[in-house]
Amino acid sequence: MPLILPPTAWAQNRPASQTQKDEQRLNDLLDKGREQVEAGNIADAIAIYQEAAQLKPDNARIFSALGFLEAKQNNFQAAVDAYERAVSLESDNGDFYYALGFSKASLGDNSGAAIAYRRATQLNRGNVEAYVGLGVVLARQEDYLGAIEAYRQVLATRPNDARVYEFIGSAYLQEKEYQRALEALQRAAQLEPRRGTVQLNLGVAMLNLGDTAGSMTAFEKAAQLEPRNGLVHLQIGDIFRAQGDADRAIAHYEKANSVQSDLKEAHAMIGEISLEREDYLRAIVEYREVTKLSPQDANAFYSLGRALAGRDRKPEAIAAYQTAYDLYQQQNDREGAQKAEDAMDDLR
Repeated sequence: MPLILPPTAWAQNRPASQTQKDEQRLNDLLDKGREQVEAGNIADAIAIYQEAAQLKPDNARIFSALGFLEAKQNNFQAAVDAYERAVSLESDNGDFYYALGFSKASLGDNSGAAIAYRRATQLNRGNVEAYVGLGVVLARQEDYLGAIEAYRQVLATRPNDARVYEFIGSAYLQEKEYQRALEALQRAAQLEPRRGTVQLNLGVAMLNLGDTAGSMTAFEKAAQLEPRNGLVHLQIGDIFRAQGDADRAIAHYEKANSVQSDLKEAHAMIGEISLEREDYLRAIVEYREVTKLSPQDANAFYSLGRALAGRDRKPEAIAAYQTAYDLYQQQNDREGAQKAEDAMDDLR
């Protein structure tokens, strides 16, 4: 976000002596604020600009500077408040709207961010980052076609932007447009061959197009480029599992857990394979981990109940099934609730 510092001169229809005093006070504050920003004393700078805003409440650029500094401190609600004040005072400033969109997006207000980003692009069609931001927040709202349209506006200005091609490919993956995803991701890989996430998404596209060998090559390359990315090993594990090679699948799921211990899907997949093998003790360990990571996952509690029942630990199994039943009920999953209730009846 650009830092737009306010001008150091202003005038109003006030008595000349008072106006001069206020003007001098404001200029002094703005000078001190700049000094604090340059020194990295952001909190002190915020306090100074807040005082300046009280002295000159109709100066949009003071509020813009405040918004920038609040965002720099990750105080995004305060940043939103400041930028909203700025755009209310200077409604034709695209930079203000872009910064407002960024701050709203950082708060998770994707709908509000999209509105601000759109306004930024209307005021300044050359603001490429506003189109990128718009694409990101539209994708978060699952408006993937809208996101793709925004990203393509970026390519009109930056035709060799690998990041944007990756975004487009990811959006097409969500739309299950795998051939289009493949084309966009291949272009991203040409432009930036050492980007692991591109290879990961490329592998997903290939896998869905039936190119298992190609997808495995892409996943393995992703693992080399980003060895700490658990999702890569998760995908490779899924391929081995689909091929019936449970041992190699587990090895990659374990690798996923070793580099990203909070990846619940890897724990769940090991638990599922362990249940199939009647390795109930291992299944208990894995599903307990899943329930810690995702305490609202009814299926995980149900599977934990199965594993405990397999070890003849009936009271614990019933407790797990009861939790699953309660969660299924909360989620209006009648079939799941009935399944959990039947499992409890079988143990009583």
